[in-house]
Amino acid sequence: MSLEVKLQVFEGPLDLLLHLIDKNQIDIYDIPIVTVTEQYMEYIRAMEKADMDVTSEFLVMAATLIDIKCKMLLPKEVNEDGEEEDPRAELVEKLLEYKMYKYMAYELKDRQMDADLSYFRSKNIPKEVRDYEAPLDLEGLIGDATLTKLNAIFQDLLKRQEDKVDPIRSKFGNIQKEEIDMDAKTLYIKAYIREHSRFSFRQLLEKQHSKTEIIVTFLVMLEEIKLGEIEIEQEGTFGDITIISRKAS
Repeated sequence: MSLEVKLQVFEGPLDLLLHLIDKNQIDIYDIPIVTVTEQYMEYIRAMEKADMDVTSEFLVMAATLIDIKCKMLLPKEVNEDGEEEDPRAELVEKLLEYKMYKYMAYELKDRQMDADLSYFRSKNIPKEVRDYEAPLDLEGLIGDATLTKLNAIFQDLLKRQEDKVDPIRSKFGNIQKEEIDMDAKTLYIKAYIREHSRFSFRQLLEKQHSKTEIIVTFLVMLEEIKLGEIEIEQEGTFGDITIISRKAS
């Protein structure tokens, strides 16, 4: 089979395959792999005769086409769902994706060319028009408003603002963030543990002055238990917790 090949530059092997498919008016979902492979190889040989560089991408695609051609001659493989697998499926997917991006590139190029044909008129408003200000008619603006009416409107606005104020929350003071020196508090509790070989956990908490200090104390005691510095005892479910120091002075 002789094939007249007009050498032209293709962006890659997929571009060449799309050219062959369009030229032969082939259904991309049912590619006659034998015909396409022969024409593709003919083009590769023509490139070599014309001393054109045949890139590795074209050679890889040639090997892929030959591999698909061989698989088409063998019994079809069946997937896990019991359906026959088409050796051309992956190639068809790549061709469709490439074709989509190719035509999108054409569309963007056309829009760019159309944009180059568009011109915008520069702004050249006369200074007299640009500096013009419409006269302000104060009497027409005020109309039949009097000082009494304006004061009534002003008082009504003030009343609306007062109604928006929450009578309870507005009396709250500013919430101050309580700052606690964690390092100093930790040293204090550790010193307390060393000085008391056995003490009540409740009594230690009662010495704290705020909820935040109680939380910090509780966290430090948990850390001391984790480090094995103290032991705890409790008689009964709701009984007092006794702290026993392992390093009492």
